[in-house]
Amino acid sequence: MAPIGKLYGDLRQYQTKAILSAAAISGLEIEQPPVEFGVTNKSPEFTQKFPLGRIPSFEDNEGFKLTEGVAIARYVSSLVPEAGLLGRNAKETAQIDQWVHFAEVEILIPASNIYIGIVFKYLPGFNEEQRKFYQERVELSLKFVEVYLASRPSAFLVNDTLTLADIILAVCLRRAGQTVCGTKEREQVYPHTFAFFAKVSGDERIKHLFGKPEFVDEPLTLRAE
Repeated sequence: MAPIGKLYGDLRQYQTKAILSAAAISGLEIEQPPVEFGVTNKSPEFTQKFPLGRIPSFEDNEGFKLTEGVAIARYVSSLVPEAGLLGRNAKETAQIDQWVHFAEVEILIPASNIYIGIVFKYLPGFNEEQRKFYQERVELSLKFVEVYLASRPSAFLVNDTLTLADIILAVCLRRAGQTVCGTKEREQVYPHTFAFFAKVSGDERIKHLFGKPEFVDEPLTLRAE
């Protein structure tokens, strides 16, 4: 099968993982041109197509262009309806959209703020009060996910098969496991949640895209310089 288009992205990005996972589940191929952050996306050739210079960005074979990772993943998922990534009816599709938004806003963003503030030190003035605020926000969300997944016989979010909601939540949980959830938290506090992560990320069709999760043994903390 010929590629459906070009994806400018990097597997270190959760959005790129989600997009390529959606393509793999759907049996679609996407070309991936080499990308160098700060170079490729700043070039005149790139910004002529994508003025904001954002990655990931997608262009299909007819010149149709998209930015914003979830929008791209959703579009790719829509190309093969029988794959079921967007659900089997309008209600399931709405639930998938709900979970995607929740995972990004309530888990990924606060967990990433901790990661950026502590590991990359890119948040000026990041302090213990902020770390605690973001950690508590992630923990509240993870408790909700844990209770919900404990009630799901299929271990999937919406129905009995893998959907885009499962893929997005899994890529977002990866960041939680790199920041606020050490071994104890993953095994004892959120066992259903991280069993779900293992199930999704271990799917034979996409496990090569997830790679090693690089989870922490202990939750990240701020240390005095």
